[in-house]
Amino acid sequence: MHNTLEQVFGYPQFRPGQEAAVSAVLAGRSAAAIFPTGSGKSLCYQLPALLLPHLTLVVSPLLALMQDQLAFLQRHGIAAGSIDSAQSRDDASDVMARARSGELKILMISVERLKNERFRNFLQQVPISLLVVDEAHCISEWGHNFRPDYLKLPDYQRQFNIPQALLLTATATPKVIADMEAKFAIAPEDVVTTGFYRPNLNLLVEPVRGQDKRRRLVEWMSERPGQPSIVYVTLQKTAEHIAEHLGRNGIQAEAYHAGLPHEQREAIQKRFMGGQSNCIVATIAFGMGIDKSDIRNVVHFDLPKSIENYSQEIGRAGRDGQPSDCLVLANRDSLNVLENFVYGDTPELDGIRCVLDEMQAAAPEGQWEFLLGPLSDQSNIRQLPLKTLLVQLELRGLIAPRYAYYAEYRFKYLQEPEALLARFEGERRDFVAAIIQTSSRARTWATVNFDALYEQHQAERNRVVKALDYFQEKGWVELESKQMTEVYSLLQANVDSQALSAELHAYFTQHERTEIARIHAMLDLFATDHCLGYRLAEYFGDENAPRQCGHCSVCHGQVARLPSPPELPALVDKNFEALCGDFIHRHEQHTGNVPSAERVTRFLCGISVPLFTKLKARSISGFAALENYPYADVREWAEQHLAG
Repeated sequence: MHNTLEQVFGYPQFRPGQEAAVSAVLAGRSAAAIFPTGSGKSLCYQLPALLLPHLTLVVSPLLALMQDQLAFLQRHGIAAGSIDSAQSRDDASDVMARARSGELKILMISVERLKNERFRNFLQQVPISLLVVDEAHCISEWGHNFRPDYLKLPDYQRQFNIPQALLLTATATPKVIADMEAKFAIAPEDVVTTGFYRPNLNLLVEPVRGQDKRRRLVEWMSERPGQPSIVYVTLQKTAEHIAEHLGRNGIQAEAYHAGLPHEQREAIQKRFMGGQSNCIVATIAFGMGIDKSDIRNVVHFDLPKSIENYSQEIGRAGRDGQPSDCLVLANRDSLNVLENFVYGDTPELDGIRCVLDEMQAAAPEGQWEFLLGPLSDQSNIRQLPLKTLLVQLELRGLIAPRYAYYAEYRFKYLQEPEALLARFEGERRDFVAAIIQTSSRARTWATVNFDALYEQHQAERNRVVKALDYFQEKGWVELESKQMTEVYSLLQANVDSQALSAELHAYFTQHERTEIARIHAMLDLFATDHCLGYRLAEYFGDENAPRQCGHCSVCHGQVARLPSPPELPALVDKNFEALCGDFIHRHEQHTGNVPSAERVTRFLCGISVPLFTKLKARSISGFAALENYPYADVREWAEQHLAG
């Protein structure tokens, strides 16, 4: 073990916690490594992978994390590969062949890859020594970044006969740890935590009224010229506005969020990593997989979403061990915006029943095919909670994922069709001719007709897709695939839809309460009169942190009294008909029904759901008119008016 550490990785000794986690895995036990960001969690699977007899399978939620770790492994001469959506079919086949032959020691995949039945069949043919779950807090419904597909991982571990698992995360509360232990049968003594206290981080909470935040941010950044810094905001438009505002005040800054094109995001990240750009104003889309050791400042211009998110985001500062400042410009102004994100993810009872009816309608065929987007529109459930609902149906033994495929393929010729055809002879030429002849061609793009190809030439879909991938690889065509279609097996014919939809609705409502409580726990942390470093460590169950760090804002005598938002006019003084009349009328026109109080509340609070896109709700007078009011108060007000 120590020889491998030095000879392969070049480290003279283990960092805190690493040896205990590695030893547990090499002794054949499942384990969890819960270390702060940048503390070397990855080594806890990389080293055992070289010493275990079979493949180590790593499940990661993010492509960026996979690519960084893969590059590191390949630099150290470790046989590692990944399968991801950006790869060509041939590249993926090559990685799978290396895994099958035993040449590969580490295979990295996204959790979504396991939904593919063919890939699951492949894994059942490959002996696997260890399942590694990266960002393992995603498995817990009590966790802050719950990923529904992660819930299936314990089942997959059993299905693939993987003897042990290693869970890695930087943020897990005692409740989440207990959940992880139970789901993967990890003994408490094999949960290795190194503590959450970071002595080099100065945790600062400064109460600032909404109208003063920009001025204070400029002052703060001006006092720290040229220092690598991340400013976190909630909304994409805020990232743009704040970056521009800093620029106008002589502080070079770039906005980064998920709404930017992929190439632009990569370029911004590259400039920041290389030191050409020192300040990024970002939504939480920025930071996962960022391994820059000298970030000196992390500023939360808006409140983070939870204590876990806060911990993860400040964890990007000071990884080199040097003192770094983490500032929250705190008030309660954006509290309702944060809560509305949560409320918008809770499906209505009717929406759940709609999904169950769709599932039941497919029962005679024993197979359920659907596109996630249209099902989301039809049920009026956002896509993430819809995925959660599907996983809940899986866990109840009602459905099982088989595979997913693109319903539509289209291509653009980059050379004349005749030139493409001339490259082939005999049966292959006939096959390519059939693709060309049966594809319906508009001005630029030709759409593949799989049914016609099968009827006229017995051409299987797989062969056609493989050929199109090959044409693109050679630069003969540009290929686009659309309409990802999910295919599930139906395992039970008769389901009591009414009882099940009520049960599932109660599950989502409980999750909603948990998330709202998480937001309020965060506000309590920022307003504490105890050391911030100690309170943060205590939240994560770390009892070894010093009771006073001596350098947070509370230890400096500055307890944050968070300013309340400006007082709002009473709801009873609002005109319900003036705010909702146009929306109710358009809703009735479109659906034939009066909207529920829940739907009216979402309209008034500016919470977007799939139906609102169809109704063009944003253009209707009254949309988001009450976004600064508490959701529960608006719902009660709407219920009273609709009942009356």
